[in-house]
Amino acid sequence: MKPKIGFALVLAYHWVLMIFLGAITFETLILYPNIFRDAPASLAAAVAFMKVGPADFFPPVGMLMLATGIGALILSWRVKHVRRWLLISVLIIFFGEFLFSALFFWPRNTIMFIEGTAVHSAQTLRQTAQEFEALHWVRLGLCLPASIFSFMGLLGSHRPSDPISRNRPSDPTSRNRSSQAPKAA
Repeated sequence: MKPKIGFALVLAYHWVLMIFLGAITFETLILYPNIFRDAPASLAAAVAFMKVGPADFFPPVGMLMLATGIGALILSWRVKHVRRWLLISVLIIFFGEFLFSALFFWPRNTIMFIEGTAVHSAQTLRQTAQEFEALHWVRLGLCLPASIFSFMGLLGSHRPSDPISRNRPSDPTSRNRSSQAPKAA
């Protein structure tokens, strides 16, 4: 039962991570060029336009991604070739997405979208927007290998690690029986 639950959790982790990768790619290529094109005016327009935005989507999806990733890692820990891929993926997500976002992006979101021109100069908002947009590519760049590594873990949890073992019969004596010629009576 445990391997089935482990596989299901590895599959769920990869699925959530692929949703995250798609969303962060869309955000990077479609939303951000518009949001940051002419700060601070474009920041104000983005706030007025988006009633539901990235701040409403990414925290719950990110927590779900971490929870499924950690769960998949725990349930797959005994399978070395799966464990290493999932561990690398979860570490990238934890350090490269979660901590990087908490330390760098969340304070800049506050500066640009909550405090805005009421607290900061237009020059500060432009600089913050440029920093945010430039380093967001790093975040996207980290999400891609995390997705690849989770996929490798998914493949490993579905297939045996030894490709030769897939060609062997499961009963060691069945090979001997099938390779012997029938005895004449």
